[in-house]
Amino acid sequence: MARPRPPSRALGRGIEGAAALMMRPVRSLLNVVTGEEPPLDLRLVGRTVLEAIVVGLTVGAAGCLMLVALEFFETQILEHLLAYPHLRAVGEAPAPAAAPETPRLYLVLLVPALGGLLAGLLARLAPEIRGGGGDAMIEAFHHRGGVIRRRVAILKPLASIATLASGGAGGREGPTMHLGGAIGSWIGSLLPTTDRERRVLMIAGVAAGVSAVFRTPLGAALLAIEVLYRDDFESEALVPAVLASVVAYSLSTSVLSTAPMFGDLPAFPFHWEHLPFYAVTAIVVALAAAGFVRLLASVRRATSLLPGPTWTRPALGGLGLGALAVAVYLFAPTWLSVPASHVSTLGGGYGAGQLAITGDDALGVGASAALVLIAVGVLRALATSLTIGSGGSAGDFAPSLAIGAALGGAVGHAAAAWFDVPGIVPGAFALIGMATFYGGAANVPLAATIMVCEMAGSYDLLVPLMLAQGVAFVSLRRVTLYPAQLANQRSSPAHAASWGRYTLATIRAGELLDGSREVRTLVVGDQADRVLQVMAEADAQEVFPVVDADGRLRGLITGANTRAVAAAEDARWMVAADLMVPPVVVGQDTPLGEVARALVRHDLRAVPVVDGANRILGLVDEHDVSRAYAGAIEVGGRRSTKMAAVTAEPEPKPD
Repeated sequence: MARPRPPSRALGRGIEGAAALMMRPVRSLLNVVTGEEPPLDLRLVGRTVLEAIVVGLTVGAAGCLMLVALEFFETQILEHLLAYPHLRAVGEAPAPAAAPETPRLYLVLLVPALGGLLAGLLARLAPEIRGGGGDAMIEAFHHRGGVIRRRVAILKPLASIATLASGGAGGREGPTMHLGGAIGSWIGSLLPTTDRERRVLMIAGVAAGVSAVFRTPLGAALLAIEVLYRDDFESEALVPAVLASVVAYSLSTSVLSTAPMFGDLPAFPFHWEHLPFYAVTAIVVALAAAGFVRLLASVRRATSLLPGPTWTRPALGGLGLGALAVAVYLFAPTWLSVPASHVSTLGGGYGAGQLAITGDDALGVGASAALVLIAVGVLRALATSLTIGSGGSAGDFAPSLAIGAALGGAVGHAAAAWFDVPGIVPGAFALIGMATFYGGAANVPLAATIMVCEMAGSYDLLVPLMLAQGVAFVSLRRVTLYPAQLANQRSSPAHAASWGRYTLATIRAGELLDGSREVRTLVVGDQADRVLQVMAEADAQEVFPVVDADGRLRGLITGANTRAVAAAEDARWMVAADLMVPPVVVGQDTPLGEVARALVRHDLRAVPVVDGANRILGLVDEHDVSRAYAGAIEVGGRRSTKMAAVTAEPEPKPD
């Protein structure tokens, strides 16, 4: 009886067959139009499209399911059980109309701790689900061949729902990023893929997950390829990420709301005279982002020093969050003269972003509004650090948007109150701060810009956003929200082989020549005694070129030749021409890889570099080749391709 095919082989052949069938009409049409075979590998195109569709549909469905479950439990716990007042963004699910008027503060204190405890217990089964999830995904891409364990696709949503539904101050971005990456990796494991292809599918899953939850298809695709590096993009994954993102977005909007996160915002006309204020906003927000990253790292270090099992730490963070929420409810209305909901520390924080963008009567305008928004930003940063820093399963994207929006809005209110400049709208400053905070802290300026524009439903602020992101990107060169980020592709083990080949192909032999190094040569008529004397005097030189009277290279003498001379009885009658071997040479433009192959193939320690007339320019030895290769890889790891103006900046220090 025939053995059944493995699922991976069957699925792979199914996709290959479907791709061929799908692209057959296209091939026929191109044949008719051009009269020849198409220059494209249409089967590869079809396979890429089908894999992206499979990933997009699977991740989109999982993301929608997670979002629906999360909103259900948030409503039941935060509104019904705790009755804790907090704002929601226009694009979020509406809060129920009927809820108790007085919050149950003892539950506000305890429920976040219980949610953290449940998340901690789930993390015992998969420690990588602790925290936001972005770092774990980046680590899997660079160091694990794009492999994320299958259990993550189940445990990460459960732990995130436990954390966020109980009031955890985090977002959905990290969990959905990790969930999408896990599903993309799992689909890659079912197919006959290479490590490179599995990594691409993982990135496509990340894009699909973010797109499904945030309804930002272009920004999600850009985030997936940009978040892996501080100064680079995973460009080969862009097309699969875009395709999967579009599919997941289409599925999500057919099931859930299509409204922008912050509703239909007014137009923000461009005024060049506002640019200096936007630049100041970027500096303020960049400083705050650096402080937030340090605060988050400090909480992580502090909780790691606590006694007791690791799984209890998220519960302690939740207890601290609950205490902070109780204190805010009791004292914020008196100290800040606003409802407690305006400075709520529970939940993701999109309501705080909505408040900063659109404002309301309770917030007011001017200096008092700026003070309230500063308090919102500071309290949100502290609450998020307690949640994520202790190991709670929650993302850092939504809190970053909320903090940035609050601080940007504060600058906008202050500018409108203190400067007589027409047209200043605090909401525009809030959007600038929102994108700049996360874009600078996570080193994803392009993705953050597009995502915020998509969430706001407007590209009116694209030019000011470009300015602000440039300022923040330069200011935050030593800061990263994701320690697993690497500088660029050259520093990633995922691209070690390809960058090694690139280095070997681009460095030339002429670049390795050391002008200060003396090269001792011999003439074809030199007696054996003279040969031995020269070689003894230049003990650091391994290979000796033999030239004719015109200085043209005729051969090489190595240590093996001299040993043969010393053993020969008629050595005194020999000359250099008798001892030399045919020359092995390279030109100034010979690639480093060819130089290395020449050394290995001919078992030489050094090889001469000659000009067009076959005259010696110098020697390149094996140490020169090794140093050049290692130096190119090291320097490549420090180069920036996102912004050429900062190529000389040093590496960020790890937190």
